Amino acid sequence: MTALALSLTAATALQATSSQMGILDAARTIPFLLIALFAGVWIDRCRKRPILVATNLMKALLLGLIPLFAVLGVLCVEHLYIIAFATGVLTVFFDLAHVSILPTLVQPEQLVEANSKLMVSSSAAEISGQSFVGAIVEFLTAPFAFILDSVSLLLSALGFGLINKPEDVRPRKSEGSLVRDLTSGIGIVFRNSYLRALALSAATYNLFEQIITTVIILYVTRDLGLGPAVLTFILATSSIGGVIGSLAADRVARRLGTGPAILTSMLIGCFITLLIPLAVGPVFVAAVLLTLRYFLSGIVAAISNIHVVSLRQAIVPREMQGRMNASYRFFIYGGIPIGALLGGFLGDMIGRWATLTIGAVGLLASLPPALFSSLPKLRSVPTCGQTPFKTEA
Repeated sequence: MTALALSLTAATALQATSSQMGILDAARTIPFLLIALFAGVWIDRCRKRPILVATNLMKALLLGLIPLFAVLGVLCVEHLYIIAFATGVLTVFFDLAHVSILPTLVQPEQLVEANSKLMVSSSAAEISGQSFVGAIVEFLTAPFAFILDSVSLLLSALGFGLINKPEDVRPRKSEGSLVRDLTSGIGIVFRNSYLRALALSAATYNLFEQIITTVIILYVTRDLGLGPAVLTFILATSSIGGVIGSLAADRVARRLGTGPAILTSMLIGCFITLLIPLAVGPVFVAAVLLTLRYFLSGIVAAISNIHVVSLRQAIVPREMQGRMNASYRFFIYGGIPIGALLGGFLGDMIGRWATLTIGAVGLLASLPPALFSSLPKLRSVPTCGQTPFKTEA
């Protein structure tokens, strides 16, 4: 709910410009550039569950300030910047702990199944969350969506607190200097041919996808004239596709092989985005094309993400998961705040449709690093989570 509610609050309640939308998205994502590497080293030395609980509680408190400011009549876009940045910092710690805890809870051969089930629940939550946001914005105003958002985060913290299986990896003690730990995490990503190719592709994809994300809400609501309810339905179809893709991920990989399944998903995801700049003319036709894009993208993104995450979790030892995930996300998320600022600037300078076209065409540049790597030969996810890490696949 959070990202969509922030964007709709800025767009509908505060009448933000494209540049302001870009700054808001950048504020939310730039913490990955600023602190992800340090957070990964720290998380490797701590238990993950307390981090998951604490970050959700603090995010619930911060987001609850938005409807309070709205009621008091003092809410402004600068408040959203600050809250987006603060929740972005907490999200860094949450995301790294979340992806790092899973290998301690299941066996290596269960990672694909576990990630598939997590993706199903995540996609289902996005469907309901975005639907609630759309309804609240339609009948009340966007800031009040954060009341439900905060409640959901409190329930999430409770859920993590109820996990009764202890982490079977002891907190890692420092084996060297902070600089050594930081560089070792980067080395894990770039010395392994699979991780290196995936990181380069994902970084490029995220840069251009964020250009699209920054202006798509303004394009749909102002240029096409569609209401928040229709917008949230279009975006929610991505999550519906995510459920389908999550259920099909294992079957697709068994038929094609893990590497080809990832690459096929990437190809479809990039080319289907070319439908976005075609979403012009009659409003109904534009809405159908956007819906088709987000629905199909949701399917292939789920398939790709499940196998990419499972691969990372399988080939890297548990005690290095925090540093590896931090370095990986530092690199692939590094282009997101740049894309947000660039999308906002271009949206104001050349128009939102032209900006969407640049983003859609630019996504194709993410394909070569993965296509010309060892990924096409990868038949299955290795089940070697407890074996020494191999720097070359």
